[in-house]
Amino acid sequence: MNQFVGPVEKFFNEEVDSRKIDRDAKIPPETLKGLKDLGLFGMQIPEEYGGLGLSNTMYARLGEITSLDGSIAVTLAAHQAIGLKGILIAGTDEQKAKYLPRLASGEHIAAFCLTEPGSGSDAASIQTRATLSEDGKHFLLNGSKVWISNGGIADIFTVFARTEVVDKDGQLKDKITAFIVEREFGGVTHGKPEDKLGIRGSNTCEVHFENTKVPIENVIGEVGGGFKVAMNILNSGRFSMGSASAGMIKKLIELAAEYACTRKQFNKKLSDFGLIQEKFCIMAVKAYIMESMAYLTAGMMDRPDCTDCSMEAAMVKVFSSEGAWTCVSEALQIFGGLGYMKDYPYERYLRDSRILLIFEGTNEILRMYIALTGMQYAGKILTDRIKEIRKGNVEVALGEFLNKLRDTMGRKVDLGLVGDRGVVHLSLQESGKKLEENIYYFGTTVRGLLSRFGKTIVEEQLVLKRVADIVINLYAMTAAISRASRSISIGLRNHDHEVLLTNIFCTEAYFKNNYAMAQLEKYADENLDDYIKKAAKHILEKRAYTCSHPLDRTF
Repeated sequence: MNQFVGPVEKFFNEEVDSRKIDRDAKIPPETLKGLKDLGLFGMQIPEEYGGLGLSNTMYARLGEITSLDGSIAVTLAAHQAIGLKGILIAGTDEQKAKYLPRLASGEHIAAFCLTEPGSGSDAASIQTRATLSEDGKHFLLNGSKVWISNGGIADIFTVFARTEVVDKDGQLKDKITAFIVEREFGGVTHGKPEDKLGIRGSNTCEVHFENTKVPIENVIGEVGGGFKVAMNILNSGRFSMGSASAGMIKKLIELAAEYACTRKQFNKKLSDFGLIQEKFCIMAVKAYIMESMAYLTAGMMDRPDCTDCSMEAAMVKVFSSEGAWTCVSEALQIFGGLGYMKDYPYERYLRDSRILLIFEGTNEILRMYIALTGMQYAGKILTDRIKEIRKGNVEVALGEFLNKLRDTMGRKVDLGLVGDRGVVHLSLQESGKKLEENIYYFGTTVRGLLSRFGKTIVEEQLVLKRVADIVINLYAMTAAISRASRSISIGLRNHDHEVLLTNIFCTEAYFKNNYAMAQLEKYADENLDDYIKKAAKHILEKRAYTCSHPLDRTF
């Protein structure tokens, strides 16, 4: 790993002028060449195709460094995390041999073309169409894509379009298909680069396809199987946002700490004030949790028996993007007016990090995905139990009754994490107990929600948001406790600080989870969902804020 980390760190520290990239809204050719020479355009492409062949864990580690410039991070991610990922995970051997070597070297740059003017989060509603030619040898591609990262500089595009497919019943249906499209095929044009709030140096533009002839051998996967390809591409790349965000925050902590320990106000260093100290604690805790979640997920993805970590990757993305936004804001606040000035990098970090909550799946959509994916499994178990009870299985019915009775009396939860035979270190026992308790009562809460709402739970977005937030916290607690326990066990330096950060997070998460579960109870006083919907309905009907001005009079 060090053979990669050292040169990349040196390059970013000495060769990357982030202020110039942001001001000019362009990454200089010499910087792009440096990135290509380091092999950063082929990080996860196998060595047999000229790439570095990095594991997900190693990719995450380098992501900590490349994230120090948001424009470069997005350019690299758009190229390999989504742009060429379809070829990697679903391409044929012939497609890989033809395209990956030049993509690995950076001779060719890739882009991912899914979003359209009328389809953002609703990817299934795209209108770009690919029509099979009469001789069956190629597709004619027509349509437009918007907000395409690398769109103006890419040579290879992964494009999603509607195609006619005959289903099992012999019916002709429209289904999405994924294609590898070369700019050289012709009929490929792009608009001017978008003028963006942040990540200004990355190239983002519209891409248009007009009668572009795509050979049939350039279909990725099966004709009609493109939606699954798109989801697999997006699901596999989100985890790296955790390490990237943590890398950025760790850099900000260093810069802010140096300032806070030297800047004086009221004859005291900023670092002596409690409200400033709180900000550093918030940043350190969030960075630690992001790292823990990201590397736990990357490790699982690297296992040969890993089948699907899309839910874990989505949780990393939501937590890290929102945590990064909070931390960048806190860091800027420490610098005060200086942080607001373009002569310093802090306002750029703020602008660059805002996109994290939007792209690769908005956090609102991902929360629905996290909640419903988990509840789908829980729903199957509950359905099986109900079937047993209806069959007259007295043992299952009695078990359900006793569980409810024990819960009302305050059950002592023991899932085997703590105690003499537990896997959690003694210094983390209280956090382990809180995690166990949260997990058990969350299970009870989910069963109650499924019994109450049934299939209509999919429409209860405010409920699902709370479910997702609890699940994210539980995964974060698990990742942090696991990491801190390991650090103590193998004697890593500053492991006591890791324990402190873990215990702070787990205590806060425990009480947040308990409050969220209280809100999810039927008729809970803490639940304001009906009032929220009523207020929003009034505002949206009037298309305005309708309260009278405080200076208005009736006399």
